[in-house]
Amino acid sequence: MVKLSDLVKQIDTVHGICPECDEEAILVAIVTDYYRCTNCGEDTRQYVNGSIKYLKITREDKEWLKKHRLESPNS
Repeated sequence: MVKLSDLVKQIDTVHGICPECDEEAILVAIVTDYYRCTNCGEDTRQYVNGSIKYLKITREDKEWLKKHRLESPNS
């Protein structure tokens, strides 16, 4: 049996500034490079180019996310 504490350790979380609510927040990965803000619940996209930034997602990003969320083995 898997312990809850072991599952929590496997969750990809980062600390960053949410572009939607402009607050420091814990961002939880929903799929690779896409995170959900724990403050406001909005989804963001991680952008890495010398530094890590979190961007508002576009309509195309939302469509990609819906498609890949259905294919993800963790959902």
